[in-house]
Amino acid sequence: MAAEGIRIGKVSQETGLSIDTIRFYEKRGLLDRPLRSEGGFRLFDAEDIQRMQFIRRAQQLGFSLAEIRELVILQREQEPCVHVRELLEAKLKSVRSKIQELRALEEQLAKRLKQCNRKSRAHAGNCPVLEEIAHRGSARGSTMRDLDSRR
Repeated sequence: MAAEGIRIGKVSQETGLSIDTIRFYEKRGLLDRPLRSEGGFRLFDAEDIQRMQFIRRAQQLGFSLAEIRELVILQREQEPCVHVRELLEAKLKSVRSKIQELRALEEQLAKRLKQCNRKSRAHAGNCPVLEEIAHRGSARGSTMRDLDSRR
């Protein structure tokens, strides 16, 4: 008796995931091992496709594969909302922290650009920002913030 299901190529087309990604999800334990055809081809069902779409949407929300594995496990629980809320709170805290870091980086880059614009008019040859990073930054492991404090 031949197993029925959808082969990986068709699943790839339906989900927008590459064949390699689907295999990767399987290896990482995000998908159950699919049935195999007599020829050894992976055969997926509608539940597998829904799981792949779930994984993809969770990744778009910024969840790591480890976090997604936890979400997949939580889907099977009776009362998953408390655990999901905890995961969301942790993810939101992480995102907010990254946003703060990016804002600080943006501020430093904007300051460097202003410095370049000011000094490039006065110094036709060398770039003062590169010189400062090379000379002051390498000698003492300084950061861009350190450079600002020297001004």
